[in-house]
Amino acid sequence: MKNILNAPFKSLHQSAPFDQIKTSDFIPALEIEIKETLKKINQICTQTELPSFENTLEALNQSGEQLGIITSILFNLNSAETNTELQEVVQKAAPLLTNFQNDIRLNEVLFSRIKTVYNQKENLNLTPEQNTLIEKEYKSFVRNGALLSVKDKEKLRAIDKELAQLSLTFGEHVLADSQAFEFHITQKEQLAGLPQTSIAMAKKLAQEKKKKGWIFTLDYPSYVPFVTYADNRSLREKMSRAFGKKGFQENDNNNEKIILRLIYLKKDRANLLGYKSHANFVLEERMAKSEKVVNKFLDDLYQSALPFAQKEWEQLEEFAKNKLNLTELQKWDTAYVSEKLKQELFDFDDQVLKPYFPLPKVLIGLFKIVQRLYGVRFKKSNKIKGYHKDVDCYEVLNEAGDYYAILYADFHPRSGKRSGAWMTSYRSQNQKNRPHISIVCNFSPPTENAPSLLTFSEVTTLFHEFGHALHGILANTKYSGLSGTNVSWDFVELPSQILENWCYQEEALSLFANHYLTKEPLPMHYVQKIKDAAQFQQGMQTLRQLSFGYLDLSYHNENAMNIDCVHSHEEKQIAKLQFTPKIKENCLSTSFSHIFQGGYAAGYYSYKWAEVLDADAFELFLEKGIFDKKTAKAFHDNILSKGGTQHPMDLYKRFRGSEPDPKALLRRAGLIQ
Repeated sequence: MKNILNAPFKSLHQSAPFDQIKTSDFIPALEIEIKETLKKINQICTQTELPSFENTLEALNQSGEQLGIITSILFNLNSAETNTELQEVVQKAAPLLTNFQNDIRLNEVLFSRIKTVYNQKENLNLTPEQNTLIEKEYKSFVRNGALLSVKDKEKLRAIDKELAQLSLTFGEHVLADSQAFEFHITQKEQLAGLPQTSIAMAKKLAQEKKKKGWIFTLDYPSYVPFVTYADNRSLREKMSRAFGKKGFQENDNNNEKIILRLIYLKKDRANLLGYKSHANFVLEERMAKSEKVVNKFLDDLYQSALPFAQKEWEQLEEFAKNKLNLTELQKWDTAYVSEKLKQELFDFDDQVLKPYFPLPKVLIGLFKIVQRLYGVRFKKSNKIKGYHKDVDCYEVLNEAGDYYAILYADFHPRSGKRSGAWMTSYRSQNQKNRPHISIVCNFSPPTENAPSLLTFSEVTTLFHEFGHALHGILANTKYSGLSGTNVSWDFVELPSQILENWCYQEEALSLFANHYLTKEPLPMHYVQKIKDAAQFQQGMQTLRQLSFGYLDLSYHNENAMNIDCVHSHEEKQIAKLQFTPKIKENCLSTSFSHIFQGGYAAGYYSYKWAEVLDADAFELFLEKGIFDKKTAKAFHDNILSKGGTQHPMDLYKRFRGSEPDPKALLRRAGLIQ
């Protein structure tokens, strides 16, 4: 019987037939497609025609399309709907795919043909996109060992294989520790201070587990409200300590040795390729270009934010002492005290806003905003199948009403789904295919009496991930390798972060912020409070983000090999960036999935880097109007549709007319006038 994964899908728009795919299909399908793709690569290498852009670069870019689809389905499911069986398959698939990539990148004949075209590119009359593709492919081969000796190529193969497996194991450990913890409460008085929506969600979870009372977990919709609102300090401490111990306990899920091995392998790999550090290797291909530039960027932000952060902390301590009788603030107190202070300063309680942000209504409003900006519409479809019953599927239609993309929307936590929020794709866009895009979040699920109600922070998270989705949906390039989010890592957050700005604008809020019971629009005085509160504790928030950026770089710079204890190293790195006392049982690094499982190694700074871009870019929208068609078209034509077809600074300057102003971020954060 033919494997369903090895042929074009017969479903609507060739969407993935999740209900027909078996876990056992993946490895045989991968083996077949790897073999077929290598056969196509061999045809490129053995042809008698002289190397040209079309018969080498274009042919290479078009090979392995079905392999890419299978791989995307497998790894996306492993993040959003995993189980033990699937995790075992992924562990088997990782070395297969790493070996496959090395078979291509270390193919001397293929590289020779690419090098020939690369050396002739000035005389080939290439389009900007074609020129970028040849530059990217040539550098990719070189940066993956094409110029190494046979012996060093084999060493690189071994390093890449181990890195792939360790990264997967790191993520599995974090997920396992998260799911192993549950806080079962049976005494009602211990719920004091918690929002009713959180209590209802915890009660529902307890009922599902056939237990009395309430169950809280380390999933963000459960954890964040608990440490923010629970009046019982000892219970907040219990939750906070559990959250901070992920990957840092004396059990099979401990990630300390994995981290040390990962940073050693990355340093060894970089040295093998002629770089002093993994950071130098990574940053060479980023907008920032070098570790020196990134450190200066972080240091400048630190100097700007520190005085504000110190004043904010003193204000927090004074408020805690005088109003809450708390004399020494701990990690589990900061969110709680900050929320109380915010309520006093702005007469603002995020929980009061939740009834105005029912997820279904927010989503409809988001669709309207996007349609007004870029002309696309979202039509829910029952003909497209999701990978879980909670996944909603949409056809994306262009202004003419024609099919343009697929969107999968997966919003609520469940067993087998990792925490956090992200965007991904199941099918890349190219000149033949429109993209299949997915956004995944972990918002509070609906209860018996209410729909899923979002905090304002969750509203901005939804807009953020949808910004990434638009980068994929509106992509319009010839080659999939340059499409959508295939851009410099410190540019990829611009489309996501700029869309968050619409959450603070009255004209946009009026499209979706209505009370789910009374239908009353969000009162305008709340809109002003949202704007005022947006600058609340921005100094401290900036230091928090900088701590992640500094910590990330420290694991990947020239001195990384001197690290022998993850916990003590982390403490030294972030000491100047935090105000609460150290907790010896907690460690951020052991669950820092962005850099040890995701693609942010030596790149976490890019969140702040992109904030500069988005703050500067949105100032143009504010000047021209947040729904100004000309500005939106310029952003679409030069940023969203172009992917990585040209250097990001060239694309940005074409949109904005100049390089970004670093002070735009400081102005928005209220750190300068």
